[in-house]
Amino acid sequence: MSATALKTAPMPQDIKARKGGTPIVSLTAYTTPMAQLMDGVCDFVLVGDSVGMVLHGLSSTLDVTMEMMILHGQAVRRGLNSSMLVIDMPFGSYEESPEQAFRNAARLMSETGAGAVKLEGGSTMAQTIEFLSKRGIPVMAHIGLTPQSIHTLGGYKVQGRGPAADQMMVDAKAVAAAGAFAVVLEKVPETLADRITQAIDIPTIGIGASASCDGQILVVDDMLGLFTAFKAKFVKRYSHLGDDAKSAIDTYAREVQARTFPAPEHVFADEAPKQKAP
Repeated sequence: MSATALKTAPMPQDIKARKGGTPIVSLTAYTTPMAQLMDGVCDFVLVGDSVGMVLHGLSSTLDVTMEMMILHGQAVRRGLNSSMLVIDMPFGSYEESPEQAFRNAARLMSETGAGAVKLEGGSTMAQTIEFLSKRGIPVMAHIGLTPQSIHTLGGYKVQGRGPAADQMMVDAKAVAAAGAFAVVLEKVPETLADRITQAIDIPTIGIGASASCDGQILVVDDMLGLFTAFKAKFVKRYSHLGDDAKSAIDTYAREVQARTFPAPEHVFADEAPKQKAP
């Protein structure tokens, strides 16, 4: 995208205003080069705490630290001009009290340049969301499957089936009333996601929810086929870059062992080539 074609990055209120309009496009990013590819294509880019599993080999998001989120948030911010940056609050950085949440959210935003933070939880986090929102911290909520709570949820299971649907609706209405500008619905039954989308006045961002949500998000390494440790039903592989990379690495190894790489065009002569006369 040329400099003259750059658009202004949206603000949280711009995302909120998209309710019921053109679907909101978003992806995760953890590095500058990936953020550059998304810039201006995604309405917002999320630095997710999934970075712990995708890039650091952790078994869950629970061991992700503030320092990790800040490091990757800074990297992604360098790659964005036309998309808003949202950053996850890691486990243990906001649950204790609204005051704790404010201190850590303010640090995340000031050290990364993020336009908003995202935190997990429904009704139990409503007070914290309201506290942050009234103090200048825009909050994206996250309900349904909340990965930071996998131990209490019993694993990576669909949330909101049967009687649990009523509580999910209560949670959605609570975070909207508390001041969240959008809410992620993760691994929620389609009909429930549709009901929630119709019932609240802030955008719903689906991941394993419904095409009728106000927007969608995926982990970019999942949809590109770079992270294949496990395959969720809701992930569509738009490419298979992991397979391509493995093939390229294998070819490189064979060429090194056969001494066909580096070839003459990849090495340097004893003398620099002479410049041609004008």
